[in-house]
Amino acid sequence: MTRHCPNLLVVAAAATILLLNPAVQAQGFGGRGPRVVSPEVADGKVTFRILAPEAKAVQLSGSDIPGVGGGAELTKNDQGVWEASLDVAPGCYRYNFNVDGVSVIDPRNPATSESNANTWSLVAVPGADWMDTREVPHGAVAEVTYHSSSLNRFRRMHVYTPPGYENGEGRFPVFYLLHGASDSDNSWSTVGRAGFILDNLIATGKAKPMIVVMPAGHTGAFSFGGPRPTVDEFSEDFLKDIMPYVESHYRVHADRQHRALAGLSMGGGQTLNIGIPHLDQFAYLGVYSSGIFGIIPRPNGPAPQGPTFEEQHRAVLDNAALKPGLKLFWFATGKDDFLIETSRATVAMFKKHGFNVAFKETEGGHTWINWREYLNEFAPQLFQ
Repeated sequence: MTRHCPNLLVVAAAATILLLNPAVQAQGFGGRGPRVVSPEVADGKVTFRILAPEAKAVQLSGSDIPGVGGGAELTKNDQGVWEASLDVAPGCYRYNFNVDGVSVIDPRNPATSESNANTWSLVAVPGADWMDTREVPHGAVAEVTYHSSSLNRFRRMHVYTPPGYENGEGRFPVFYLLHGASDSDNSWSTVGRAGFILDNLIATGKAKPMIVVMPAGHTGAFSFGGPRPTVDEFSEDFLKDIMPYVESHYRVHADRQHRALAGLSMGGGQTLNIGIPHLDQFAYLGVYSSGIFGIIPRPNGPAPQGPTFEEQHRAVLDNAALKPGLKLFWFATGKDDFLIETSRATVAMFKKHGFNVAFKETEGGHTWINWREYLNEFAPQLFQ
């Protein structure tokens, strides 16, 4: 029996209309118009392009791309293609275009990275062996949906499992890795290159095979300087839902000596807010570009409300029995980071209470350029 499929006629008609559309032809369909390649990476130079014949001005934005700062101007050729070429050091960078005041991702680039409230285009510049995609055994990064009983809604996290995990043998230590303010659970595995960094460390024997859990640190809308919630919703979600989910769904060792917790910026503060009150559950803590927020009073700012972090957790801070089990307490912050004094004051406070703290002051500022480096240096020290 022959069956007619009218939907095919609709699709064919739509395709014909598309191909006859001059705007579509300009994008390179049907062999007409300029073919736009963006981004183009060659010899440490990145060329960004966008087709916008009617635009009056186009800028490139990318806070981590050295030299871009508040924006880099693109120039237009006679075919309506805007272009800018930059010398860019090896790494992974987020960017977008500002076209006549409208922020857009690169329409020719399928690689993206999420933050808390928007999406960025993503470009990787090879040349750093420790974070490049190399011919080594690769793990897997899964996007995992779970139900948070503490928040009464579904949430998402990303989980890295090391090469060979799928063979179903053995248990692994677990490393919880937290992102910063305005970012998302997608950030560490995209712009942060966490999976590739771990692949390369494990392949060279510098790091133990481990599971890396990258949860969503925001539990709602976020704004810098906004009021702090009375309940630490992320800590509740982490302790009551994320950790139990991981320990019941993955082959991990569920004890202190096989657990690590670290984070950058906001995630570093969350690491301290979770790790110190529950120090008996974590043997490794890492704080990147962060510290105890509010430890340094703001000039002419409002008086702090309630007890300080030190006052809240004095019993743990002065508990000598907990300190030997903390095998690594590691801080790293760039000398140009706006939180460098916060980090210094936090480290001094912990040292005052007898903690053995490692603190590294690096070059650079509050940027993924540093945070990837910190992960590459921190991970090999875990579970040895």
